[in-house]
Amino acid sequence: MSINLIAKNKKAYHDYEILEKFEAGIVLQGSEVKALRAKRANLNDAYCRFIKGELHLVNAHIAYLDTTNTNYSRDTRSPRKLLMHKKELNKLFTAIEKEGLTIVPLSIYFNARNRAKVSIAIARGKQLHDKRETLKRRTQEREAQQAMKNYNR
Repeated sequence: MSINLIAKNKKAYHDYEILEKFEAGIVLQGSEVKALRAKRANLNDAYCRFIKGELHLVNAHIAYLDTTNTNYSRDTRSPRKLLMHKKELNKLFTAIEKEGLTIVPLSIYFNARNRAKVSIAIARGKQLHDKRETLKRRTQEREAQQAMKNYNR
């Protein structure tokens, strides 16, 4: 199964502890699909929220292409509806209501059937000391990998 990665939210892995991942479809205009194919998207500062009982991707930047044949220019950061099963939506809603968690987008990609998908996750915000601990652990793992690589030579 091959995926074509468009944009990744690297900041989400740094700022949040990822608890559970989901895949959602996204409702787009034709010009937005063209922009995604040109990899003109950015997920920094993007988040998901429920608006009138539906899950929306808010503050995700999908660029407007000048080459598209449209008579309007849509806001590049407008909320976009996410498509999920009712069971999954209920699970997400209860997680953010009862447990005080948040929903963050991790990446936008095209799946094997050329459908635009968004990988989202239920996440808990990290404190500053948690972020430092994670960076320290990653540095130690990287140094250990380097030592093993040099040792095997």
